[in-house]
Amino acid sequence: MTRLADGDRVRLSTGHEVTLPLVTEATVAGAVLPARYDVAASLLPEGLTPVRATARRAAVVLLCVEYHRIGDDAMSPYDEFAVAIAAMPDGRRPPLLPLLTRAAGAYVWSLPVTTEPARALGDEIWGYPKTVADITHRDDTTGRETTVVEDGDRVATVRIDWPRAWERRERIASYAVREGRLERTPVAFQGKLGAAPLSGRVAVAPGDHERADTLRALDLGTRSVLRFSLDGRITYGAGRAVER
Repeated sequence: MTRLADGDRVRLSTGHEVTLPLVTEATVAGAVLPARYDVAASLLPEGLTPVRATARRAAVVLLCVEYHRIGDDAMSPYDEFAVAIAAMPDGRRPPLLPLLTRAAGAYVWSLPVTTEPARALGDEIWGYPKTVADITHRDDTTGRETTVVEDGDRVATVRIDWPRAWERRERIASYAVREGRLERTPVAFQGKLGAAPLSGRVAVAPGDHERADTLRALDLGTRSVLRFSLDGRITYGAGRAVER
């Protein structure tokens, strides 16, 4: 097991080098949607339990991200599309949403990105299940539409309207399995952060890719629990093992 800590400088298999914690600059459109609890639970590794959006539904987080800068320009900018399951370690009472609180986190189930260095970055340092895909963001004054195509098949098209934003900071946690070990990574947001609860201004259209079948099985609700955005910095710390 390769143990990493804040302050480490890591050389990736692609030859790129980054220092932890990794500070990035990005524009994000995101949403938290209610989903089938049993399907969401089946996507989690051992040690995690879904956070409930309602008494009977889990919560799935969609993130449409455009990175403008990675560390000290360690690699070229790239785009990504994250599908994550809001979750907490077993044995802890999961809080109800909103997700963007220090008490909650999310397990990254799928994370297509647009470049090989970006894939290596997420996989080798945090264990994120990154794959390389074609991702197109179309922004206008009201929102962002993101289309993801992988292996020639469309995974999904997602439209999220921008909520009202203001300067603030927030911290959450992400979970992933790296080298067979469940880890928790601290993630900090800083900049113009927007949030709007209980909104219908989100649309998800799964495609023909095999992961689109899972998106359909999740039965994502048409009304988001939370719609959010960021124009600013995202900082990723070193992962820490989740004790069981």
